Order: sequence, then C-alpha cells, then structure tokens
Amino acid sequence: ILRHPRKMIANLALLLAVCSLTSAKTFLDEKFTEESFKSWVSSDWKGAENMGKFDISSGDWPHDPEIARGMRTTEDARFYAISKKLDESFSNEGKTLVVQYAVKNEKKGSSFCGGGYVKIMPAATDLATFGGDSPYNIMFGPDLCGYDVSRVHLIFSKDGENMLKKDDIKLEWSEKNEFTHLYTLIIKPDNTYKVLVDKKEKASGNLGDGQWAGFPLKEIDDPEDKKPDDWVDEARIADPEASKPEDWDEDEPKMVTDPAATKPADWDDEEDGEWEAPMIDNPKYKGKWSAPMIDNPAYKGVWAPKKIPNPDYDPNSYIYKDNGAVGFELWVVNSGSIFSNLLITDSEEEAMEVADKIFSDELVEKEKEAKKEFDDAKKAAEAPTDDADEADDAEDLDDEEDREEL
Repeated sequence: ILRHPRKMIANLALLLAVCSLTSAKTFLDEKFTEESFKSWVSSDWKGAENMGKFDISSGDWPHDPEIARGMRTTEDARFYAISKKLDESFSNEGKTLVVQYAVKNEKKGSSFCGGGYVKIMPAATDLATFGGDSPYNIMFGPDLCGYDVSRVHLIFSKDGENMLKKDDIKLEWSEKNEFTHLYTLIIKPDNTYKVLVDKKEKASGNLGDGQWAGFPLKEIDDPEDKKPDDWVDEARIADPEASKPEDWDEDEPKMVTDPAATKPADWDDEEDGEWEAPMIDNPKYKGKWSAPMIDNPAYKGVWAPKKIPNPDYDPNSYIYKDNGAVGFELWVVNSGSIFSNLLITDSEEEAMEVADKIFSDELVEKEKEAKKEFDDAKKAAEAPTDDADEADDAEDLDDEEDREEL
C-alpha cells in the first residue's frame, strides 16, 4: 500500500527533471571572450581585400558589458567569413536540436543592410576556405536590408540542395531596430520546429508540412477523396429576391449629343463641313441591370481532399548525423553588428534558462537607457563649449577693431 502517493509522485517528477538536465548535452556555449575567440578561423574566400575583420566588443552602449560581449563586424561593405570546429560532431537523431544566439546592430538605420545568420556544418568543413559555397546542414538567423527586407532565414540543405522556407518568417517593426535581439531555433525528434525571436514564437510546424520542397510530406491529399456533387463552393451569389426597377432602361445609350450645344457663329459648313453637336455622358444611362451579390447561405467553404499519411514519408529524412562546425558567412554594408551568446544544445530547457539570463524586460530597458546616455554624451561633446564661444567672440572683436583702425 502506498502511504504517501503525492510525495512519491513529486519525488519522481523531480528525479525525471534532474535526469533530463543530466542527460542534456551542450555542444557549444560561446561567450566570445578574447581567449575563446582564438579558436575561430577567418577565411579570405572572397579575397583578402574584400573581407572584413571581426573583433571582440561589448559595443558603445552595452546594458551589461559581459552579457553584451560578442564578435563585432568592424568594416563597412565587406564580406565576412569566420568559423570554428565543435569539440565533437553530433547527430540530432532522437534528440532535440536548439541553436540560439543574439544579434545587436548598433549602427542600424533606415539604410542598414546586412545578414546575421549562422550555419551548422559538417565536421570536415575546411575552415580556412569557408565561404558561401561551403556545404552546410542548417542556416538560421536574421536577414535585414532597409525596412523592406526583414525576415528570419531557416534554410535546410539536403543532397546538395539548399531549401528556403516557402513562407517568410517576417519581423515586426520593433524586432528590427538597433537593440539586441535573441534568435532561437528548436527542432524536436518528432520533426516539429519552432522559431523564436526575443523568446516569442514567430513560426512553428512540422518539417514535413510542405514548407521545404526537398523534405517529404508527412501527409498527402487522399487521391480517392472526391468533391461531393452537392458541395457548394460559391461564397457569393446574385440575390434571387432582387428585381430590376421599372424605370431601369437598359436601352439608354451611354453617350448622347449635347442638347445645349449650338453651332458657332463663324462655322462655315462649306469650309468646315457639316456641324455636329459634341457628345456628352448620358445622365439617364444605367447600363445593363444585374442583381446585387449576397452571401450564399448554402456555401460550405473551399473544398479540399482529406489528408492521409504519406506512404513515402521517411521521418529520418530530417536527421543530420554530422554537425561538427559552426560559422558566420555574411555580406554586410554597415558594420557594428555584434553576435553574442551562441548556444548549441539538445536541451530546450537549458536554452530557455540561458535566454532568461541574457534577454529580459529589465535588460531591454537598461539597454535603452545606455543608448540614451551614449547619445546625450555624444551630442554634448559635439556641441560648442562656452570657452569656444568666448574665444570666437574675442576673435570677432579683434577683427572689428582692426577694421576700425584701417
């Protein structure tokens, strides 16, 4: 007989939680210190003269220098390519895969243009030549150019084909400014996925829902399912109760001669030809009558065949067994972007714990305050000082005295 069932259930739940955390595996937890940055390898795949350099920085106005510290682009209008090997290659078979990192575009303005995505790659990737042509498994992150292009890329590569998501993951106005934003990708063993921006869900579904052309559909239309003969798919119909008004004359012409027009006094029929009054819109014209449209009471909606399991569906199609390198390969018009707190793990719980530490309402407000202080200080430094004003006044007085002496 169980004497304390509630206590035993609570203990079991605690044990399961501990086991879950214990079994979780973190493949990369990059805080971008000066020391850890030494393990990243820069590539000159576009030619050294076209490549920009990263440095380690917390930016000009960090909310917290340690949390904000990251890898920063330092040159405008440059290609960037930098990557590193993970300590070990891993597979997402039977595991959750989470990729999470923050981006702060400090010099973001209306003309800002730059990518901010990360690539998960095979272990054999040649870091020294890593570039746009290097094979990858997953590409994830923001793509911004002005305020017209603002989306989160989620691209999978299979058999040499890079598959873009059919529907863009669009960013809201507040998600594409100069402040820090957090991007999270979660892929579960059942092939469901979620994309979060600032810890809020922006997209979700199943990798087999048709968003990526190269992935097999989990469900397909039933080829045996046919639309019923009595299915009504007309949403609007002509009102059967309506009738043409008695005074509606469909024979009235659209244009008539202007009854108020008169032949000009200087009109010569022999020289100018026979005079004709100009045509004007007929005020009585109504055109062909038709009954007004109303909602169809028999409408059943747009018919679609029912879904059935895809016999060719292979849940293993979404597995990447060799994830051994990570890199950023970008084209950036405006420098000053900071990439920080890069995490790759198989634990959604761990990722959310990290997210709460590096992105919160409190930190958002602190960052806004830090920017205001920076802007105010910069404005004050650029303003002319009282001493400078006095010196200018004295110089003007001397010039005036010189002119009087002349």
